[in-house]
Amino acid sequence: MATKLPPVDVVIVGSGWTGGIVAKELASTGLKILMLERGKFQDTNPDFLAPQSHDALKYSRRLDLAQDLSKETITFRNDRGQTALPMRQYGFFIPGSGVGGSGAHWSGLTWRWAEWEHRMRSGTVEKYGRGLIPDDMTIQDWPIGYKEIEPYYDRFEKVCGVSGKAGNLRGKIQPGGNPFEARRQNEYPLPPMTPSQSMTMFEAATKRLGHHPFPIPASNCSTDYTNPDGVALGACHYCGHCTNYGCEANAKASPHFAMIPLARANKDFELRTNAMVLKINLDSTGKKATGVTYADARGREYEQPADLVVVGAFVMNNVQLMLLSGIGKPYDPQTGEGVVGRNYAYQSLGGARVEVPKDIAINPFMGSGALGTWIDDFAADNFDFAKAGYIGGAGISAGQNSGDPLTYRPSTPGAPRWGAGWKKGLVEAYQHTMSVGFQGAVMSYRQNYLDLDPTYRDAWGRPLLRLTFDWQANEQKIMAATFAHCQRIAGEISGKAPATATPGRAMAGRRFSSVPYQTSHNTGGAIFGDDPRTSAVNKYMQSWDVPNVFVLGASALPQNAARNPTGPVGALAFWAADAIREKYLKRPGRLV
Repeated sequence: MATKLPPVDVVIVGSGWTGGIVAKELASTGLKILMLERGKFQDTNPDFLAPQSHDALKYSRRLDLAQDLSKETITFRNDRGQTALPMRQYGFFIPGSGVGGSGAHWSGLTWRWAEWEHRMRSGTVEKYGRGLIPDDMTIQDWPIGYKEIEPYYDRFEKVCGVSGKAGNLRGKIQPGGNPFEARRQNEYPLPPMTPSQSMTMFEAATKRLGHHPFPIPASNCSTDYTNPDGVALGACHYCGHCTNYGCEANAKASPHFAMIPLARANKDFELRTNAMVLKINLDSTGKKATGVTYADARGREYEQPADLVVVGAFVMNNVQLMLLSGIGKPYDPQTGEGVVGRNYAYQSLGGARVEVPKDIAINPFMGSGALGTWIDDFAADNFDFAKAGYIGGAGISAGQNSGDPLTYRPSTPGAPRWGAGWKKGLVEAYQHTMSVGFQGAVMSYRQNYLDLDPTYRDAWGRPLLRLTFDWQANEQKIMAATFAHCQRIAGEISGKAPATATPGRAMAGRRFSSVPYQTSHNTGGAIFGDDPRTSAVNKYMQSWDVPNVFVLGASALPQNAARNPTGPVGALAFWAADAIREKYLKRPGRLV
């Protein structure tokens, strides 16, 4: 039986970007706030100090900052005709754990989504009519427009010290920036990072092809920076240990130092680690949360009463917690009814290899998580959907991420996969290989969804979350077309003709595999909207059914764009925190 604890005013589930932002924004209200984090306490000092922070075996292979799959995981299947099986090894995504959540080990790409990406359905219908949207595609507009969220994008960028170059500053297109981006009021806080050799070559090649390259906006500081909250961030060292690592210089923005310490400075705030939230408790009406039940590191259960519950965990955890707690109607793909688990989406990735001339050294050991050059010419709605035959596109880029020797192992074409020949191929290829990669949008579909698995359970006896997902024809077309673009760019860089293989045939009928890592950019399952019949939370991220529960994060996004979701997630967390502080706390109840 759970031990009942003294009540608090607010309990926050998760210490990543969303939970951290809400904690920091509400901590000064005088309310008694408790943050529960399932993982361990960690901080830059001593956890991420060099040289141990460069331990590739610990961080890039054993994934020390990731969720413990022996305790909790998901099950996966491609369609309802298959039996879902548990993901026992890290596969297509890597959720974070510990103070800072995934924000402690992320790469740092910090996008504003394009204007069309906030209104995918209406924007498509206005230009092409309803006939271009397949019957099983369930894309929805955001319930708020870009103009409403723009100031919150700005706030998040300034907190993170984003390095970049504006492309559309107050309606004027800026040289060197992204000419396709939505109008912004302010330049990025910091100038772009120093380009690598691969970025310089990609930029020159894409310009020759008539495209519009620009530096990726990065929460990796190009110079020393102090953000509006007075938090000091250091300049990036280009050490090549970024993705899956904590940053020794605090150059990569993370909630563990940019948010949590500011909240902890208030006497009424408490951070409790190794606290796994098992359920949100409801009263007898099922319309009001009374708090949460959590388990500590020894498995002891506690009931924590609270007046307000803010859920800010990873996509999968948010949806699982809502389903286990009976908050919102579970989605049924057969009838199309229900909202929790609906509109799951992922992202597609791929690219082309480039063999660089032997007199050019790439130096892949020098890089950062978001160091790259990008083109948006084939992303968002920057091209003709009707002519292309698909909705949404992909961004194409080249750059240098975490080139640690256990992760980055190119070899010459035709070299053996082991032994002396493999070693020789690695030595020859290491300095002279780069890639041109793409990151594609994924639309939401009736048949791609999340629910509770009927068979498998986690370490606490709860049903695992089950993911049913597969590529659809629209996304296969995006991947095929963008791969062809990548080949042309790769050929322009190397001076060699692109591969002759027909990518359309290679992609046709291709099924999604959960085995290899691809990206951690999951979205949906608890989407926000204007209609409680098609959304789990309203535009302020407040549950339609249980008004004193707010659910934040990428789970709110109705489909996925051709770029990372962290920028929208951070902006929406500030948006929701403002709504809680300025609206809900003054008059608790439904805000819509």
